[in-house]
Amino acid sequence: MNKYVVEFIGTFFLVLTIGCTVIPSAAGVIPPIAIGLALAVMIYAGGHISGGHYNPAVTLAATLRGACPMSDAIPYMVFQVLGAGVAAFAVRFLVGAPKAAAGTLAVGPAFLAEFLFTFALAWVVLNAATAKANANNSFYGLAIGGTVMVGAFAVGGISGGAFNPAVAIGATIMGLVQTSQVWIHLVADFLGGAVAAVAFKTLSMGDK
Repeated sequence: MNKYVVEFIGTFFLVLTIGCTVIPSAAGVIPPIAIGLALAVMIYAGGHISGGHYNPAVTLAATLRGACPMSDAIPYMVFQVLGAGVAAFAVRFLVGAPKAAAGTLAVGPAFLAEFLFTFALAWVVLNAATAKANANNSFYGLAIGGTVMVGAFAVGGISGGAFNPAVAIGATIMGLVQTSQVWIHLVADFLGGAVAAVAFKTLSMGDK
């Protein structure tokens, strides 16, 4: 249960940071930097207990790679989504709803953007946090948080920059994603995580 609670806490603060910076329209580069750092520090805080996934797509990738027991996969995802949901309601209490309704995403570009950067995120997690060659390193949190920050800068305006099914659900509750379009994030993000696991297992043959 300790692992699951850590996944709840980490996902909660990730989504809380997203809502509290994006909804008030924090100036310039603040949201992507804050979001990337929030993920990094939560990974450093909880990584030694749960692995610091805070993302169902990452949990899927880690499970397929063999770094997360199958028995933990579903509970991890459940607690991640719960953390995102509770954070979304906390954001609505702290800063209210967005002033404007969520825009309509262009399905093709949004799907590709979510797929590519979820792949990149899961790829970095698998290589920085689970590969034997990088065991016990001190950079994994910054590498993972930095990937999310880069993705937010690069394609946040195209897809919303979730790269995380739990974040997508939280963003929908907060009013940042249209309910009818959350499937884009869910499908693309899980697909990105799965493909990253296949790529890792294919290219890292000696890292079983």
